[in-house]
Amino acid sequence: MIYERLWRPLGGRMLMGALGPSMAGERRIALEMLEIAPGDRVLDVACGPGNFSRAFADAGGQVVGLDASRTMLEQAVREERNPARPGVEYVRASATDLPFADASFDAVCCFAALYLIEEPLKAVAEIARVVAPGGRVALLSSVARGPVPAGAVDALVRPLTGVRIFGRDEITRELRAQGLADVRQRVSGLAQFVSARRPGSNPAAP
Repeated sequence: MIYERLWRPLGGRMLMGALGPSMAGERRIALEMLEIAPGDRVLDVACGPGNFSRAFADAGGQVVGLDASRTMLEQAVREERNPARPGVEYVRASATDLPFADASFDAVCCFAALYLIEEPLKAVAEIARVVAPGGRVALLSSVARGPVPAGAVDALVRPLTGVRIFGRDEITRELRAQGLADVRQRVSGLAQFVSARRPGSNPAAP
């Protein structure tokens, strides 16, 4: 309850400002980035209580929600109230060591989590690894803006909040280094929405 009603919404406002998208707006952005088609295999990394996972299932995806927190996953299972919706599978694992084969998913989302992960670029590399040819990635994280170097901003913000502040091209550069293409970045306040694709087409896709 604290996460859904206080920490997550407040964190979003702090990062994106009063005019930034709401939680519902974030879900719409994720759906636009991921372009989920019926039957697509979707991975929601750091899914928390499953709010995005359920939205992806409503869009027709075959969804796996992954989180390191047993408490979050237990809440996600409790909140699965729609018997008509295709089920969402939940897995407890680390974002930096995804328990899936290469090219396992048509779409991978990681919203509002990379800045809390100890090795975030390793998580980005893992996300890129499990994306199938033609697959899409959607990320939401923090970003530095203005004349102050990102390292200086991070040194100030992270000890106070636990939130890492990324440089403007830190995540986009890592996605390209992992072979992803069509990398796009939209900045809102101190937040960045980043999308990318794995080149090629997936012959196994529905």
